[in-house]
Amino acid sequence: MMTIRRACERGHVRKGWLDAHHTFSYGDYQDPKHTGFRTLRAVNEEIVAPAEGFGAHPHRDVEIFSYVLEGMLAHRDSMGAGTTIEAGEVHRTSAGKGIVHSEYNFSGTTSVHYLQFWIEPLDRGRVAGYAQKPFRVEDKRGRLRLVASRDGREGSITIHADTSIYAGMFETGESSELALGEDRHAWIQVVRGKVRVNGESFSAGDGVGLSKETSVRVEGVEERAEVLVFDLA
Repeated sequence: MMTIRRACERGHVRKGWLDAHHTFSYGDYQDPKHTGFRTLRAVNEEIVAPAEGFGAHPHRDVEIFSYVLEGMLAHRDSMGAGTTIEAGEVHRTSAGKGIVHSEYNFSGTTSVHYLQFWIEPLDRGRVAGYAQKPFRVEDKRGRLRLVASRDGREGSITIHADTSIYAGMFETGESSELALGEDRHAWIQVVRGKVRVNGESFSAGDGVGLSKETSVRVEGVEERAEVLVFDLA
């Protein structure tokens, strides 16, 4: 069974320096018919103008997964962590029992374009933390490469949720298939280009949830297609 959310159906919020699309209810965009999929609570695509960003603000009890497409996103938080997330890197913030952080584009000339996902944690009140790691294009080409998991297997970063996250890049004709366990679900977010997911065509910005399926099959139908796949409870 497919739950399809097309790019053109998403909420769109534009506030001067910020151009954002929200797949599910988030912030100023609220739609009671679209509040998440399983434990995935937010899917946000955001473009932040040069020398702009989100000032310090609090979060708690959520796993925040960031995936930069273009530019660089600076992260600062109340634990004293300061890092810059570049294209090809993945970043996870565990808000835990409470964290204050900011996200900013320090470039004076180039916008930063990134995706951010909010996922319900396995438990509440844990110690806040973060993890970050680059993944080469070669490791994602023509396959679904594990980039985040509960146990950090296969060189992925850890995420404190019953979730495994895969990234894949596909040229025309390339494909990969991911088996889903019993009672598992999947959300596929098309990052770039055009793909087929289990035989259905999707384009950049589209998302699709799968339930009662045994696998996720992704096929590239346009050069430099890119997807993220979330294996969810």
